[in-house]
Amino acid sequence: MNVRPLRPDFSDLIVFFVLILCGCASHGETGQQTAATYEEDFNDPLEDVNRKIFDFNQFVDRNAIVPAAKAYRTALPDPVRDSVRDFLNNLREPLIFANDTLQGEFESAAKTVGRFVINSTIGMGGVVDVAGRWGIPHHDEDLGLTLGTWGIPEGPYLVVPVLGPSNPRDLGGQVAEGFGDPWNLLVTGNPWTLYWIPFVRGAVSGIDQRSRYIETLADIERTSLDYYATIRSLYRQRRAALIRRERENLPPPAGFSQLDERGSPKTMVQTAARMSMISQKPNLSEVPK
Repeated sequence: MNVRPLRPDFSDLIVFFVLILCGCASHGETGQQTAATYEEDFNDPLEDVNRKIFDFNQFVDRNAIVPAAKAYRTALPDPVRDSVRDFLNNLREPLIFANDTLQGEFESAAKTVGRFVINSTIGMGGVVDVAGRWGIPHHDEDLGLTLGTWGIPEGPYLVVPVLGPSNPRDLGGQVAEGFGDPWNLLVTGNPWTLYWIPFVRGAVSGIDQRSRYIETLADIERTSLDYYATIRSLYRQRRAALIRRERENLPPPAGFSQLDERGSPKTMVQTAARMSMISQKPNLSEVPK
């Protein structure tokens, strides 16, 4: 969803009046076409299976992940959690650099290299985001976004056990990154065989992310008449916005499969609240986008 302020111009007004005239001329036909478009846009042919997995994920989230996230937030003060997050972000910089380069964003790639060098040295291995304080903010990229930038379609909406919302493009990119991550290769190959480290790293990253959105996602669930449809909409809009390189006022990440972005929780709750209004009915043909 594009959250930029509305700036109508003369061409917008022309389109607006043409749409009104077309609507008056063929209201019934337009309604049927619109319903078909909504269903196609959601692209959720596996909805029945996805909803069952979503319910399972909600059970795991309520009974395991959220308690762990709350304990993590209670045990570690804000500065320590920020350092953990900065360290995890620094580990991702080589992958971010690769995706920046593959997308042709060479200026961003140069900044990513600068961040990695500065934070890995002066920032003591990345536990202090010195580069961010010097005006080189962190940004995230992943292979799913790169494939989307190349024009590869996302495919049908998927809900992955524990990881949450995804699609074949993003899930394939995530799996490929897991095998191609230089740190994973380092700790799982000779002379090291520390195969447990990538799992611990993923778990800590997920718990850290979940701890930052406990209240936000709780508010979304409370205000949504169909939480599944709301999360589906938020996920797809978030990924589309990231592909367009729109980094401000993003919807919150809805699962461990999505990496965190800094943003305003208040703005994200407002965005999600608006989305909950369009998710009142689980029937896809009746849910406006």
